[in-house]
Parts: sequence; C-alpha cells; structure tokens
Amino acid sequence: MNARTEEKIAVNVLRFSAFLAIMILLFIIVYVSYKGMGSLTPSFIFENPRDMGREGGIFSAIVSTLYLAVLSTLIATPLGVGTAIYLTEYTGESAVTKIVRFGSDCLAGVPSIIFGLFGFVLFVIYLKLGWCLLSGALTMTFMVLPTIIRTSEEAIKAVPYELREASYSLGATRWQTVTKIVLPEAVPGIITGVILGVGRSISETAAVIFTAGSALATPGSVLESGRTLAVHFYIIAREGISMEKAFATALVLIIFILTINVITYALMNRYISKKKA
Repeated sequence: MNARTEEKIAVNVLRFSAFLAIMILLFIIVYVSYKGMGSLTPSFIFENPRDMGREGGIFSAIVSTLYLAVLSTLIATPLGVGTAIYLTEYTGESAVTKIVRFGSDCLAGVPSIIFGLFGFVLFVIYLKLGWCLLSGALTMTFMVLPTIIRTSEEAIKAVPYELREASYSLGATRWQTVTKIVLPEAVPGIITGVILGVGRSISETAAVIFTAGSALATPGSVLESGRTLAVHFYIIAREGISMEKAFATALVLIIFILTINVITYALMNRYISKKKA
C-alpha cells in the first residue's frame, strides 16, 4: 500500500468519524424534540412546578440554572485563567508546575458524586451555608476548574513566542505582554474552555442535589435552595412522574446549551474578524 492510498483511507475514516459525531448529535436533538415538543407551551416555561413536578412548568428551574451557571462561571474563570497564566508565563517546568498540573488532571477525573459529598460537608455543614445555590456554585467551581485551566494553558502556549519577544524588545513588562499581547491572542481557546465549563455546570445533577437542594420555589437569591433544569429532569424522570414533562425539560436544557454555544461562538468569530481587520 503506497502513501497516497494510506492518506485516502485515513481521510475517509476521519470524514466518517466527523459525520458520525454530527449524526449522533442530530439524533439526540431530533428524538428529544419529538418527545418533548408537545408539552413545550408558554405556561410550561413561565409557571413554577407544583406537586413534585406533576403540574405547572419549569420557570423556577430556569432561574436556578441561570444563577448556578453564572455564579460558578464568574468564580471559576478568573481562577482558572489566572492559574494557566501562572503556569505558562511565570514558572518554568519546575516541580511546582508539575504538581499543579498533576493535581488539576486528578481533579478532572474525580466523580461528580464525590464533589457533591465534599461540597455538602464543606459548604452545607461546616461553613453553615445550608442547601443553597451558593453552595452548589462553589462546588461546581471545583468541578469546572480543571477544564478551564487545561484549555486556557494550551491556548496560551499556542501563542507564538516571537510575539512575546517583540513585546519585550519594545520595553514592555511581562504583565503588559501577558495582558496586551498573549491573552488577546489566546481568547478563542480560553472561551472554549469556559463554554465547556458552563455546559458541565448546567448539566450536572449529583453534585447539585447534594449542595443546592431541589426546592420548587423560585429562588430570590443565591442563599436560597433551587432546583436546576438537570435536577428537575432527573427527579421527574426517575420517579416516573411525567415523562412528557421530563422530555420537555430536556428539550429546554438542550436549547439552553445550544443557545449559549451559538451566541458565544458568534461573538468569538466577530472578535477574531475585528482583530484580523
């Protein structure tokens, strides 16, 4: 087999893999839409659930999901990006760097139920925050940190070193180089990591049940308990309360995640176009 034939085979395999991944995504979206579209009405969106979810809608779950996603992202993003900057720009390949990376990789492999137990013991019991969205957001911060750290680190590493040298040659400090040159170039990769973190915080169930609780009422603040969309879907599907409402909730969750991704990538592409111009 010559090199040209091997290349054709490899390209076809890669093309099939990409096609299969897209088809799996489309199948999930179409199937959930088919099952849940019938129950997706304005009242379902704007009413709070009642009678454990048998009646009413999911408005309080939407609010709780927004609280949790926004708060965990606001906490995790500066911590994750800051750690990535420190690892790539302010340290060499030292023992400290290796320890931090190893710890981050280990943290990424910890099951979510362990995070939930840890958050329950630390935030709910020891710090006496109780079951509330703040406890859930702090727990989710630990879960999404490894993703943001690793993706941000790789994005910063991908910035050509010649740009740093040019900045230093003009008399810029390291911090000025990082903030004015490196980070703007690494923004697309960093945003990708943040989006992955947001997706995980929105779709998580086990850790959220242990820390944020599952109250049906609309939370007035982050110090109140709330039931997210993922938790609501899990509870009403597991208990067999209403599979129609469960699929409708899943459809809203998918729309939620797709909307965030589309808007973020649109803004990112606009930013890249402006930067190139």
